Amino acid sequence: MTQSKIKDPRRASAARLAATQGLYEIEITGASPDTILMDFIEKRWQAPSIYDNEEHKIIELSEPDKDKFSQIINGVQKNLKQIDALLSTALANDREIQHLDVLLRTVLRAGIFELFFLASVPYRVIINEYIELARAFYSESEPALVNGVLDAVAKVVRQKELKC
Repeated sequence: MTQSKIKDPRRASAARLAATQGLYEIEITGASPDTILMDFIEKRWQAPSIYDNEEHKIIELSEPDKDKFSQIINGVQKNLKQIDALLSTALANDREIQHLDVLLRTVLRAGIFELFFLASVPYRVIINEYIELARAFYSESEPALVNGVLDAVAKVVRQKELKC
């Protein structure tokens, strides 16, 4: 009897974090997506990520899902104009994409990519994941902005799913 491979949602979450970091690096350094993909796969993921938390417990982070990581990096880069058009529409009238913090912009782009191009992932999962990702980096109003923008985009690109 063959056992089906169960997907670990922690690996998808780790891939979203890594993809956001990779997209940030692409934007800051001008590196190519291929360079970032190879760097993460060949260098950064060779050893398990282990750290001590505040209670001095050893925590081992899940290995990112390499397919999801690649899918987000390549998908955002390939569809950047379309993603930015959706982002511009979802932002409040007084905000412009280029005035957003680079990391916040990459979080939003990755979330919009998933909402628009990865219909197999429920929109609520995507929005929640990127809100939590924003909370990992920001403590002010940025997570609420991520929530508002991704919710606005979901109302446009996931209309059928929202009606169910």
